[in-house]
Amino acid sequence: MAVNNNDIHYRTIRHTCYIANIAYLILRVFYLILFIIAKLYILVWVDAATIVIYLLCFLLMHKKKYYLYALICGNEFFAFIAVMSVMLGFHTGFHLYLIGLTIVSFFTSYFSKSKSVKGSLVWAGLSLVIYLVLFLVTEFNTPYYVVPEWLQLALLITHIIVVFLFITFYLVIFIRYALTLEKRIMNESRTDELTQISNRYGLYDYFNELNDRSSKVLALFDIDNFKVINDTYGHVAGDYILKTVAEITTKTLNEAFVCRYGGEEFVVVLDAKKYFDDLEHLRRTIEKEIFIHENVKHSITITIGASKYMNDMTLEKWVEIADEKMYSGKKSGKNKTVI
Repeated sequence: MAVNNNDIHYRTIRHTCYIANIAYLILRVFYLILFIIAKLYILVWVDAATIVIYLLCFLLMHKKKYYLYALICGNEFFAFIAVMSVMLGFHTGFHLYLIGLTIVSFFTSYFSKSKSVKGSLVWAGLSLVIYLVLFLVTEFNTPYYVVPEWLQLALLITHIIVVFLFITFYLVIFIRYALTLEKRIMNESRTDELTQISNRYGLYDYFNELNDRSSKVLALFDIDNFKVINDTYGHVAGDYILKTVAEITTKTLNEAFVCRYGGEEFVVVLDAKKYFDDLEHLRRTIEKEIFIHENVKHSITITIGASKYMNDMTLEKWVEIADEKMYSGKKSGKNKTVI
């Protein structure tokens, strides 16, 4: 079953927000423990308030307010970084979060509805300004708390590790999302939109990946007098017949590669063993099928041309030989298999 691009987009946002919020909570609880041990009671209350904010953020995510969640987190981080840097000093490393926030701002903009780069540049510029201001303020002013050396070192190491993981997490999420979309686009570009089987580009990929070509036969067939159906009953009826023929071919030759080559032409690549019997079985199956569209019954036939693979043959040449045999069958009466 095909997955909608919007579903992939939404799922990525949802999972990212939930994982990030849990990580933020764990980090803030870690700070809370450190501040309690160090008896920094003002910071205990500040940190406790941020924990409440992140707990309430789960309600926002439950209501699918992901962009609002991102704005709250971003602004809360700015405030938290500023307070902690002034209270504990620049060398505790809280300013390092500003680097991570720059990455997150571009990530958030990409997944937002507007996809605006300007907003990300504003956040990046703001992060740089706050970084420089905090550096200057803490350089010429004594921190509110003179923290023990063990706490300063613990905080600095924590922030180096967390920011590295922070950036890695968001880049991994983005790359996984990009690869998922790339794979989906590749699959869709190799799939015929109407019949949902491979198209001509899919055939080229199949040919390039086919190792034992000498054991294969390529058959090209099209629907006899298909133009009459389109002209008489309209293209909707023609599309119905094309889709049904694709379904019958795939079901009848279930081990073969089947693709819509173009228009009413189909290509089948199958094993050389009993290939004539298999193709004849397909031809007779379609001949016996009654196609009913809008209460109108249609009976159709197909003409097939088949060619065994010869050494060093290109795909174009392989198709060309099968095409010549198919047209030979057309000229000699149609509804037959020519090998």
